[in-house]
Amino acid sequence: MRSVEPFVSTAANDAPRPLVSLRDVHLSFGANPVLNGIDLDVFRGQAVSIIGPSGSGKSTILRCITGLLKPQSGTIEVDGTRVDRLASEHDEIALRKRVGFVFQQYNLFPHLSVLDNLVAAPVRILGRDKKSAIRHAHELLARVRLADKAHAYPGQLSGGQQQRVAIARALAMQPDLILFDEVTSALDPEMVGEVLNVIRDLVRDGMTCVLVTHEMRFAEEVSDAVFFTEAGVIVEHGPAARVFREPASPRTQAFLARSLAVGSDARSRDSSVVVHAPIKLDLSKFAV
Repeated sequence: MRSVEPFVSTAANDAPRPLVSLRDVHLSFGANPVLNGIDLDVFRGQAVSIIGPSGSGKSTILRCITGLLKPQSGTIEVDGTRVDRLASEHDEIALRKRVGFVFQQYNLFPHLSVLDNLVAAPVRILGRDKKSAIRHAHELLARVRLADKAHAYPGQLSGGQQQRVAIARALAMQPDLILFDEVTSALDPEMVGEVLNVIRDLVRDGMTCVLVTHEMRFAEEVSDAVFFTEAGVIVEHGPAARVFREPASPRTQAFLARSLAVGSDARSRDSSVVVHAPIKLDLSKFAV
């Protein structure tokens, strides 16, 4: 369990300004409502997990934060930038320089080596000197335990290795925050731990992270705040310790009871899952 500053209510007059703020966000696909009045804050240095059943709007929230989806109403701010009002591709790219996004699927360029996957965006989008970008890429690969894979191609890597490359690629842009969208759900169980270790150390180093995850024990361990969503509504939110140990909503109680039981069964069937093996990562997305 993280031991950090307590969860701060935005109702407090002296509350710090959030890095990410959503207010009364509504989004529908045609006649199908997906988000129904989302209010959510993420403060700099926090790890925030969004949990809930499939189809509850979790991933849609992340896509709204980074401007990939536009709500019909409500406001979305990232460090003072009104994401819901971005009107040009130039503005969207400027936002995505600051917001890393790691998807469930790795989205690596298959025709580029691992090293080139990490170097392309910093050089082309940020205008960074190629030599310094290459040096930084090697540092990141070493820190995710893939130093020997710099010249491999994505197709030569396991799923867990590809996901770690995707995280390193996001870090290469030196974003203000990183969004993780169920990044372990496509992995075999034995590969989950190696990816969670990387995220765990990012959180320990103070990287601002928002995670959509079904890994409940991991979310409880690393999160400062947790939001439980269902049917496009935030049913409950608060400090991780309180939400996981003393959930107020009967719906949250039922979801966690079922999810934690399923997770325990899965771990008992597969003893090869590695959960705790921390590595050291410095702070440093998004290939546009």
